[in-house]
Amino acid sequence: MDNTLEFVKERIDLLLAEKEQVIVAIDGKCTSGKTTLAAKLTEIYDCNVFHMDDFFLRPEQRTPERFAEIGGNVDYERFLKEVLIPIKSGKAFSYSPFDCGRFELTDPVEVIPRKLNIIEGTYSHHPYFGDPYDLKILLTITPEFQRERILQRPSFLHKRFFEEWIPMENRYFSALDASSNIILSDPSK
Repeated sequence: MDNTLEFVKERIDLLLAEKEQVIVAIDGKCTSGKTTLAAKLTEIYDCNVFHMDDFFLRPEQRTPERFAEIGGNVDYERFLKEVLIPIKSGKAFSYSPFDCGRFELTDPVEVIPRKLNIIEGTYSHHPYFGDPYDLKILLTITPEFQRERILQRPSFLHKRFFEEWIPMENRYFSALDASSNIILSDPSK
């Protein structure tokens, strides 16, 4: 992770020197190190971090048609409306994270856009958003190392990872045009 962090930091520093505002999106397969990288960046920079996990579908949105869409298991419409568009405005805004434990939206979180804003999570490069980012990072991981990491998580989640979430992610990444991304491999290396 140290090499990845240093590489990303160098790119962010260049962008911060050139631009008034920088938006970075860190996408990648589950367990590839997205959240860890975002957390390490918050130790270096005064920045906002937005998690795609806060935009999972609400119960009424969970239809077979929606789940059949590539990247359709996140509320990309709400993310665009509540986060991406307001960040670019430069004005204070709020959004309501989705609580996976309660299956409902929580109280709004107040946000003041900062010079650096980081979007972290799978589906952050969803084509629905267009090209709003100054830096797009795609973290990869081998299936073997991903399996190892998943098995270290609570056992009640294993089946959902292997039978539901990973297949949906794989469809998304197969369809994703990664040509404009900085692609970084296994965080373990």
